[in-house]
Amino acid sequence: MNTTTAAVDTVELTPGYFARRSPLDWFFVLLMVLGAAFAWTRYGAYMDVYEKGILIGTVPALIWLAWFWRPLRNLMLGVAAAALLAIALYEGQLGRAETVFGLKYFLSSQSAILWMSMLFFMSTLFYWGGMFVRNREAAMESIGSRLVWAAVTMALIGTLVRWYESYLIGTDVGHVPVSNLYEVFVLFCWMTALFYLYYESLYGTRALGAFVMLVVSAAVGFLLWYTLVREAHEIQPLVPALKSWWMKLHVPANFIGYGTFALAAMVAFAYLIKQQAGETNWLKLAPLWLLGIVLCFEPLVFRKSASGGLSDYWAIYFGVSALIVGGILAARRRIAARLPALEVLDDVMYKSIAVGFAFFTIATVLGALWAAEAWGGYWSWDPKETWALIVWLNYAAWLHMRLMKGLRGTLAAWWALAGLAVTTFAFIGVNMFLSGLHSYGAL
Repeated sequence: MNTTTAAVDTVELTPGYFARRSPLDWFFVLLMVLGAAFAWTRYGAYMDVYEKGILIGTVPALIWLAWFWRPLRNLMLGVAAAALLAIALYEGQLGRAETVFGLKYFLSSQSAILWMSMLFFMSTLFYWGGMFVRNREAAMESIGSRLVWAAVTMALIGTLVRWYESYLIGTDVGHVPVSNLYEVFVLFCWMTALFYLYYESLYGTRALGAFVMLVVSAAVGFLLWYTLVREAHEIQPLVPALKSWWMKLHVPANFIGYGTFALAAMVAFAYLIKQQAGETNWLKLAPLWLLGIVLCFEPLVFRKSASGGLSDYWAIYFGVSALIVGGILAARRRIAARLPALEVLDDVMYKSIAVGFAFFTIATVLGALWAAEAWGGYWSWDPKETWALIVWLNYAAWLHMRLMKGLRGTLAAWWALAGLAVTTFAFIGVNMFLSGLHSYGAL
């Protein structure tokens, strides 16, 4: 007698998206809803219908981001707590920024942004320390990463408090702090750093921080110069063209593009350093050295004093940049050994450009709608618009070659580096040398 045993297959069902959420995730949702309700009741009188719509849309967006990448949850809660503490300390009086200890040294917008600047510089030093301090690499890079998180936190606190301070000056002055070069440089710094931290977590490597923080530190250097020389930190009323709710959407989307393009360029620089680690002919390395100086410290290339020559500040800055890039090339073998595989670098470069291109496209469309409202036409071939189109076409061509022709490796890296030079001119150079409808942003 034969006995047949039927095999029973066990099928394990994957929990759904919401079923995977932890109690802390749902507690965060509750806090976000309560926070939005508080903002609505406390500050709703200062909001127009578009700002109220943005507030409502921000809640699910931030919840999704916190669920997607959990470190953002702690960042959001910390920033919100510190910003609310600063608002409480002000007690509705702007002058308390100079008398209250917590505001004067930590939580006023200017203090927080200065802390951001110092922390970004320190993170750069620790990341590079991780490249060269033997047997302490992981510890140095870990400290560098934590300093970046701290810098991003202070940048966001400074941004939110500056927003509140603008309304303390006057309700007709109050505006979201993305209206001038000082404010958008702060935006560029923390957005670029935050995208880097995500890739750092995704790929499990901190070695790229040494390169990415160079461009962030360069932006901080320009920001400090702009603060000291032009007193750009002073909150000013908006010019008529900027009094539009389109600004609240166009500028952040634009700077997600700028930030990720900059990140991609520095990863491309790291790619070429690793690829050419064994190169002994310094003539072949010279183009990389020259382009590295321009890309890491491009603002000083454009910035000239009133007399027509370079100021002492920028002359020193240029010299330091040349030494830094030269040092990187001289130590390329040691650095290359610490960098992740070329395939990882190539993938980070591609993903950064893809994200940046998507947001830059959105920003361009929003900019056209804003132009139609402000100037009566969607497109006027203004210098800023023209160079934005050049930037868009450059990265569109890069992605086309990547997806259709399999662009990889050396050519892709050089293209990404050259793309940042074009992008920086569109961002800064146009404001310095060309006049047009965007001349309110001139240096």
